Amino acid sequence: MSGIAGLFGDLTGSWLTEMLKKLEHRGPDGSGIYVDGQLFHGETKNLSRREFKVALGQNSLSNAGSEVQQPLVDEERVLVANGRIYNYQELKQSSNYNFRTNIDWEVILSLLDEHGGQLFQAIPKVVERLDGDYAFVVFDGENWAAVRDPVGVKPLYYGAHQGMDLFGVASERKALWEIGIREVDSLNPGFMLCNRELIPLPPRIKKSAPLDPVDNSSHVWLKSKLKADLIRSVQKRIRGLDRVGVVFSGGVDSTILVQICLSLGVKPELYTVGRKGSPDIRFSHEAADIMGLTLYTAQVTEEEVRRCVPLVLEAIEEWNIMKLGVGMATFMAAEQAAENGLRVLLSGQGADELFGGYHRYLELCKEGPVALQNGLWQDLLQIYGVNLERDDAVAMAHSVELRVPYLDLQVINRAMDIPTHYKIRDHNDQLRKCILREVAAELSVPEFIVKRPKKAAQYGSGIHQLLVKKVFKDQRYVDKLKVG
Repeated sequence: MSGIAGLFGDLTGSWLTEMLKKLEHRGPDGSGIYVDGQLFHGETKNLSRREFKVALGQNSLSNAGSEVQQPLVDEERVLVANGRIYNYQELKQSSNYNFRTNIDWEVILSLLDEHGGQLFQAIPKVVERLDGDYAFVVFDGENWAAVRDPVGVKPLYYGAHQGMDLFGVASERKALWEIGIREVDSLNPGFMLCNRELIPLPPRIKKSAPLDPVDNSSHVWLKSKLKADLIRSVQKRIRGLDRVGVVFSGGVDSTILVQICLSLGVKPELYTVGRKGSPDIRFSHEAADIMGLTLYTAQVTEEEVRRCVPLVLEAIEEWNIMKLGVGMATFMAAEQAAENGLRVLLSGQGADELFGGYHRYLELCKEGPVALQNGLWQDLLQIYGVNLERDDAVAMAHSVELRVPYLDLQVINRAMDIPTHYKIRDHNDQLRKCILREVAAELSVPEFIVKRPKKAAQYGSGIHQLLVKKVFKDQRYVDKLKVG
């Protein structure tokens, strides 16, 4: 994981260092800058007196003893990147490229070298071969391109300065705001910016719209394939880690991840957030006891909520009460994980959108399978802006990387192939996510968790109630926040 930044136009080195300073929390283990053909590590103060046309920078977070990821340079290109390429070992083994490091991102340079030609021609061929969650910026000495993964797991923002020839990209909006770029957009997943032009990339996820079957002949097969896909997804995301944690609510989505980790021989640490006696705390304690795992709990109190509100708002970069409530739970879990020296957390994000977890899907179910499938598809397309950017920001505020196994491309495409009847039986199905709960039972998830109804994080933890009925009733506190 990293914080990345890029500037193009008439610029000075000091602007990029100011941006990287705003992104320090995303990569405390190392920093590097590339400016017009030169690479600098650490010491960059002399850059402020020089002018440049291109500057790329990266703050890096290392995991599991991996090399610190800083700008990668070969004879033709320079690359800064954020995230993980899970199939890099396979890509590396099949390549004739002269690798200089063991960093997974170097396979992007090798693939660009293999395909050659202009960036806008080569990158679509490159991303078709990548299995990962990523955002990267590459410069070939003449052209530059910024790319975001097909789902939008990793963030990337961009904007142009209104008063000068200056264009920037960065992992967080605040880095661009810092140098006067006020109008900032989020790069849509599955798109690239090439020399400031937005270009769509070949789609990697599909909107299958299967009709509900007359019989259940495909049910057992689909369930077995889904379970195998989930196991592979988790396996890729914990490979090479000495320790891993799970943002744990005591719900079916997060408990599936825990049981898969256990089946792979890894004992994850569990992190739960909630008020004393709240549903998430009660279910998590009982589940952790049954599974014999260590559970760390962050207790939600009015005082804690007041402390966290400005910190979460700073991280998510917008005044949104719903995002604040949901994000605070992940923020507090990541905070405790960081205090324990943990660098990676798994999250169940995406399961509800793929398998019909939200109560609102019951209304779509009344309209038929096509309407429900369309609703799931639209939510999947919007998940980057609704959930993923928020969760990434609050976790990385503590230098903790959040990984989302349900949003693996193979899992997504399998889920979109599953008939809606296997997800929600009918408009009276109060549990929903039927086939996922069946997978959970096969993975030895405790029965009381398999049958636990969906409870959103802000409600299951009790955070929303404190925010609405206590904290935001204090108008002086709210006014102070808005002024700040």
